[in-house]
Amino acid sequence: MSTMNISLPDSLKTFVDEQVSQRGYGTSSEYVRELIRKDQERQHLRGLLLEGAASAPAGPADASYFEGLRRRVGGHGG
Repeated sequence: MSTMNISLPDSLKTFVDEQVSQRGYGTSSEYVRELIRKDQERQHLRGLLLEGAASAPAGPADASYFEGLRRRVGGHGG
């Protein structure tokens, strides 16, 4: 694992220390890694949403659409 040193103003360091203490992280590094992972997930989701928004409409999402979806996933969730 690589090491990266960052500089924070006192107010942000205090905030990070509070988050580590209150949310059960072992170290500030664990907290920062979790923030980075969440940002990666957010960016991935944003990309998927933009891709979907740019795609051609597939048809209306009516009752028959959802019934077909249920059949395709094996009848679960209905």
